[in-house]
Amino acid sequence: MNGTERTDVLVVGSGFGGAITAYHLAAGGAKVVVLERGPWLREEEVEHDYKLGSSYTRIFDFVVGDGMNVLGGNCVGGGSMVYFAALPRAPRFVFERHGSIGRRMWPAAISRDTLDPWYDRVAEAIPVSTQDWKDVTYAGGLWAAACAHAGRTANPVPVGVDNASCTRCNWMMAGCRFGAKRSLLTNYLPAALAHGAQIRPLHEVQRISRTGDDRYRVHYDVIDGEDYRVRTGSGEIDAKIVVLAAGAGATPVILQRSEAALGRMPHAVGRYFSGNGERLCTAVMNEDRVREVLGLTRGDGAAYEAFHIGKGPCVANWDRLDASRPEYTRYSLEQLYFPPGLGTILAQAPRASGPGAWFGPEKKEMLRRWRSWLIIFEMVEDDNEGVFGPPPPAGNAVRISQQLLGRGTLRYRPSPSTLRAWEAADADVRDILERDGLAEVAPWTGDLVGAYTVHPLASCRIGDDPATSALDDRHELRGHPGIFVTDGSAVPGALTVNPAMTIAALAERAVPGIVRAARERGVPVTYGAPAPDGATAGRRGTAAQVPLLAKG
Repeated sequence: MNGTERTDVLVVGSGFGGAITAYHLAAGGAKVVVLERGPWLREEEVEHDYKLGSSYTRIFDFVVGDGMNVLGGNCVGGGSMVYFAALPRAPRFVFERHGSIGRRMWPAAISRDTLDPWYDRVAEAIPVSTQDWKDVTYAGGLWAAACAHAGRTANPVPVGVDNASCTRCNWMMAGCRFGAKRSLLTNYLPAALAHGAQIRPLHEVQRISRTGDDRYRVHYDVIDGEDYRVRTGSGEIDAKIVVLAAGAGATPVILQRSEAALGRMPHAVGRYFSGNGERLCTAVMNEDRVREVLGLTRGDGAAYEAFHIGKGPCVANWDRLDASRPEYTRYSLEQLYFPPGLGTILAQAPRASGPGAWFGPEKKEMLRRWRSWLIIFEMVEDDNEGVFGPPPPAGNAVRISQQLLGRGTLRYRPSPSTLRAWEAADADVRDILERDGLAEVAPWTGDLVGAYTVHPLASCRIGDDPATSALDDRHELRGHPGIFVTDGSAVPGALTVNPAMTIAALAERAVPGIVRAARERGVPVTYGAPAPDGATAGRRGTAAQVPLLAKG
């Protein structure tokens, strides 16, 4: 026997899927190690600037693909550190979607009714705040007023934010240094640590192989903390259970690279990728018309000019989330603040065409009026069009710069159904915001550099059909017992709302089955830990489902 380290459970990634499973397994008595490829930042290390080498470039991962660009977290806490803390539950119709496969995508065992108790468990742990209109920003109020003017409704979004502590600094997307955002660093991860789990930052998993004693061997590289292109070491850890939660842009790449050692992967590994149907529109508001049509004023001589004041998503229009509507015609429209840097580069100027929409005089005029911007985030039903090519030599992408930027192998060509859904959502945004001359609107089209997503999903999805799903309904990788996937890649398809709450609920639901598999492999672990703060109402709510999930 060599000197390879051993553990009971090895978790890859520390976002929602990794943190939740790590907590429950450690609380149940298993020896748990979490490998996270990004750094571990304390609150005081979150910087309020966009300089290269600051926390902004250290904790994000921006991967350029062929037709799709993916922005995600790259730090302990994963997406919870860099998301906008919007935590809605998926609409009921989402679980009945057929999508591109012509049959129900979700496993028969999962519906909104069966997932609701697991949503409740997450809400107990994070917890989720219901915003009032006094909590929303001026930009959110403007969006709501424009919706009302167009005969539409708007609602504050449920969030993982302590509104009493929020300073409205508008840096939520780049991490919160004031402790107001309820990231995983405030709940599941410290609870996992308290139960003995180890979290190791700057450890990037490359592949998985098998040992001769019914364990899996996880091979990793140690990443330099300043230049992510530099690998300062490597190692191996043997585990009886492996939980992959590296994100929908990295988990399938790890499995692809592992195929030579593990054997054939399910057909759906690295296929059916969904960008959650996401698209952004920038509206440049006409200050005079905002004052005249909507009757709004900030009391300082400006009608609006408040794009930069506030926080993350705070108001959404859900008028099109109606189960009676045909598939691909349902979507939500959410106001958000997309910060300078990427936002000012990628936003296109209204009424300009070609490269001039990005670089011409119209774009310069648009940038001059940046305080009058309003950005609307569309989430439609897409067709799971993304496919990952052969994996790069290491990591999930070839690093282009020392931090942040990489070139990946994802290929995405939107189907006619997805294109029509975007066109309908664009038209709705224009109808609301261009009515009576309130604004000029331009979508962030994919004409030049492809589509964008901050919520990648479905690249190793759960399902009942082995031909179109990589995982069974307990999140175990088909043909590879003891390997589980609990991140966004397990979600079958676009949700029409922000997906964090659903990813977390599915991870909570997956834990009883993971515990059962661990026990079968000789790990002395139990299931039944309360929420990280000790709450138990959510645990009681899921009790009826646990025996079935534990039996498989």
